Amino acid sequence: MRGTGRPLRTVYFGGGTPSLLSVDALKRIMDAIAESFDISSLEEVTLEANPEDLTPDYLGQLSDWHFVNRLSVGIQSFADADLRTINRVHNSAQAVAALRNTVDAGFHNISVDLIMGLPGQSVDTWKSNLETLSSLYGFQQIKHLSCYELSVEPGTILDKQLQMGRVSLVSDEKVAEEYRLLQQWVAANGFEQYEVSNYCRPGYYSRHNSRYWERIPYIGVGAAAHSFDGLRRRWNVSDIEAYISGAASGTVPYEEETLTERDAYNEYLMVALRTVLGVEKKKVPAKYAHCLADKIAPFVHNGLIDETATSYRPTAEGMLHADGMAAALFEL
Repeated sequence: MRGTGRPLRTVYFGGGTPSLLSVDALKRIMDAIAESFDISSLEEVTLEANPEDLTPDYLGQLSDWHFVNRLSVGIQSFADADLRTINRVHNSAQAVAALRNTVDAGFHNISVDLIMGLPGQSVDTWKSNLETLSSLYGFQQIKHLSCYELSVEPGTILDKQLQMGRVSLVSDEKVAEEYRLLQQWVAANGFEQYEVSNYCRPGYYSRHNSRYWERIPYIGVGAAAHSFDGLRRRWNVSDIEAYISGAASGTVPYEEETLTERDAYNEYLMVALRTVLGVEKKKVPAKYAHCLADKIAPFVHNGLIDETATSYRPTAEGMLHADGMAAALFEL
């Protein structure tokens, strides 16, 4: 239904739990993609995976297939107390074993997810997480690191625990301390920051996710999946049964919005200020350029943004304030 025959650069099996699928099921999906698009120039095929799914047998099948060339492993923490707090199925021993299994299966482009600011997480625990990661067998095969600040989704167990007062979120000051500790660690371990939450060894940035930040068109397939064609944003119905019945009838329900010039500009500011490339002056519409220069001047003065002849780039400290700065620069 969504196929265009156009060439694809990346394929991303996302949502956190694609590794619940058998390798045969993944192959069926990939076959359908190959029938609907030109995959001759694919650069990157990523599979998000839970640690408990990455057994030697599963990874062996995945490696033999030769299609998935990047694995994103949802470790979240190497501390069992942290994992219990966020109701993860795996424990720290399984996380370590999963990464060992992945390296042994021959994968050399591995991304790891970690979460900062978990309830009860101390700065020392966060430091221990990073030290554990750098001491792992096959650490050199870990080419990418995504470190996110905890976000609590409404209706989750954690959300209910917070409302009942059983747990409490850590302070912004402590999260900032963990973030600065992370920046020191990545620099000492051969990683470079290229986005607020993302770090890589040279050349191993996520090509797929980078296209979101560069506002390059993409197609999202599945319940609640989002798509962007350069002008319009579209998101599928999130209800699983409605999605399946719609796909069977050839009319998947979705909503759509067409971005105005102002919407597109504000969106560009938001994503660009989260990356080391920052805002390119040539991409700012002429009618907004003078106002942007005035609004951004205080951030330049305070050392949060570096201005060059061609761009406005967030500094290391500015990365901590990227979203707030973007909001202050929006055209309303």
